[in-house]
Amino acid sequence: MKTAKNYLEEANQLVMKIDVNEAIQKHKMKSSIFIDVRDSADIEKTGTILEGLIIPRGLIEFVADEATPLYNKALKKDAEIILICGAGGQAALAGKTLIEMGYNTVLNVGGIGDWEKNGGPMSK
Repeated sequence: MKTAKNYLEEANQLVMKIDVNEAIQKHKMKSSIFIDVRDSADIEKTGTILEGLIIPRGLIEFVADEATPLYNKALKKDAEIILICGAGGQAALAGKTLIEMGYNTVLNVGGIGDWEKNGGPMSK
């Protein structure tokens, strides 16, 4: 039987962490797609990454699959995708899903608090 800890360990092994300052530089260069995977209530409290996509973790499979009506055309399998959440766990789990769906470069920047504390551009 798997536990939440098992799922997180697997996800963290598969989804590379990216340093928040490196991610901020990529954001400035507009070279990556940023996705906040938290639910709307959490995003409403803190804001999110400026110009990032908001795709709750519970919908990631549907929004990332070209065969569903919810597919977001901004998502490309060859694009660099950087995920963020509250602390990093949801981003890792969503990243594992995207990798398993064939997305090539998926990174986890961790939590929105670190992003904001380090001067990452925010939309409130």
